[in-house]
Amino acid sequence: MQRGAVAEGTPRDSQTQDTWTGDFTLPLHGTRAPPVRCGGTPRVTEALRRTARAGAAKPSSTHSRSCRPMAELVKGILTVGRDGNGMLRDPAHLFRKNNNRIIVPRNLVRRFRLAEGALVEGSAVEDHRRGHVVDHVRSVCGLAADQFVHRTPFDRLVSIDPDDRFHIGRYPKLTMRVMDLFAPIGRGTRGIIVSPPKAGKTTILEDLANAILTVHPTTRVLALLIDERPEEVTMFRRATEAEVWASNMDQPYADHVALVRLCLDHVRCELECGRDIVVLMDSMTRMARAFNVEGSGSGRTLTGGLDASAMQVPRRFFGLARNCEGGGSVTVIATALVDTGSRMDNLIFEEFKGTGNSEIVLDRELAELRIFPAINIKASGTRREEKLYAPEELEMVHRLRRVLADQTPVEAMTHLLAKMTKTESNEEFLASLPGFGNGNSRR
Repeated sequence: MQRGAVAEGTPRDSQTQDTWTGDFTLPLHGTRAPPVRCGGTPRVTEALRRTARAGAAKPSSTHSRSCRPMAELVKGILTVGRDGNGMLRDPAHLFRKNNNRIIVPRNLVRRFRLAEGALVEGSAVEDHRRGHVVDHVRSVCGLAADQFVHRTPFDRLVSIDPDDRFHIGRYPKLTMRVMDLFAPIGRGTRGIIVSPPKAGKTTILEDLANAILTVHPTTRVLALLIDERPEEVTMFRRATEAEVWASNMDQPYADHVALVRLCLDHVRCELECGRDIVVLMDSMTRMARAFNVEGSGSGRTLTGGLDASAMQVPRRFFGLARNCEGGGSVTVIATALVDTGSRMDNLIFEEFKGTGNSEIVLDRELAELRIFPAINIKASGTRREEKLYAPEELEMVHRLRRVLADQTPVEAMTHLLAKMTKTESNEEFLASLPGFGNGNSRR
């Protein structure tokens, strides 16, 4: 349809009783021009025709902009419906009611083989019936749209031990310095923070996010908070620069499950595209509880009321952490609650115990004495830590462990913090080890 013309069926002027079979020609600069009859005897003078044509040739800028669809840059995580059409979602406002939907037509989904959870950037035009509709895909997960189809499938990725350490010990907080000495984290680490209530697990995650983003600013850090207190979500967003995906405790379990599944698909797409991403999850226990309530149910109930199938998705998520040969890694640091008085919580922890390659155990007695970080040094550690330390550094860390092995958790942490506060870095601290412990270290 030509700009400046009104489609057939537009209501005619109320003063005219004739039946019109043609278009109405409207001048776009002001008042309506007399109608031009397309059938029968013309009743419009040539002067009026010239007036109508002149008006159509000089449209006003306001009306012209309203007629021309304007493309807008859009970005979001893709979800695909049963009809094959996709929708771009903003994880930060996943559950907020929003009428400005961004639709990805099924032909674009099929053309570029877009996967659920992919980060899609493109341009969209406004459709008054459907909302915004994507008409051009610029990139998918940081790759050109036509390159996304050539990504390495997840089942063909080769997993290896983490060998590239995050140097969180260079961050000034003592918590990070202690973790870097006794439970180092590398790209691809599958770590679990075992914590009783009120032992400081969320604070450790906040410090870890800030440490990684400060020392390794190009690394993407994503915090997944499930069934969390609203004030904790606000504090996490304000205390860190990490991306925060959260569902509050006052939301239904279905929202928790939807957020976990979307994050799982997204992280998997990022890994297939060779990206490095760190996921900080709080908590694995609440995630499993949500799937226990919302799951389809297998009909088999384990100790504490946990359904046998409730752990499938949480185990998939935790198992997604890996360091891939040739590039790409997913690092997952998740918290698990213990000593809550719930048999289900203990069973959930037992399901994950031994599946990670790093474990940080928080001690209730240290937390009650307000000695932070409340880390039980003897019980914490990382598998294959020799791949993360330099040989001379590894020897010093082993020597330090031997010094603290005979002490209680409270004595060990008190002794350690007293020595570490006198130095500015872990390198300086390790260099002072010959005199550490009054020479009582065992060789």
